Amino acid sequence: MNDLFASLRVCLATMLVCVVGYTAVVLGFAAVCAPDTASGSLLRAKDGTVVGSRLLAQAFTRPEYFWPRPSACDWNGAAAGGSNLSPCNPALAERAQQAIARFGASAANPLPADLATASGSGLDPHISAAAARFQVARVAAARNLPAAEVQAVVDRLAVAPGPFPTGERLVNVLELNLALERR
Repeated sequence: MNDLFASLRVCLATMLVCVVGYTAVVLGFAAVCAPDTASGSLLRAKDGTVVGSRLLAQAFTRPEYFWPRPSACDWNGAAAGGSNLSPCNPALAERAQQAIARFGASAANPLPADLATASGSGLDPHISAAAARFQVARVAAARNLPAAEVQAVVDRLAVAPGPFPTGERLVNVLELNLALERR
């Protein structure tokens, strides 16, 4: 019986150190070294209310906003994941056709690929600068702004991902929409 109590004490001590202690140390370190990231990279509206995270996509459907990539999980962070459909599955072609129709693309004005295809997680908060440029005319018309002014906001927020220049620039959709709201 003494062995059982000794084992339980060791188990409890190990759990306290490894679960509670380690988690507290890592969270404390993150809060000191990267406070914005540790708190979820939250973005706020003009009035200070939290409107989302810099790291997660949201659905925007109104014409005055830039729209994100399609999401296989309907932008639900709890259900993140791709559709896992085969490239030859007719459902993918149907979804792409719906996106082409939704964006009003044509052979003369082709839709950038990232606006027709979902990301692997379904929560990618970025679109390519080309995808943002594709939407400038719609957003500018809906906001009664000159297209050049909206394009300037896109250009200002477009960043090259990662440490190595790839040539392709990305724009965070939520940050872009918030920048237009703050104007």
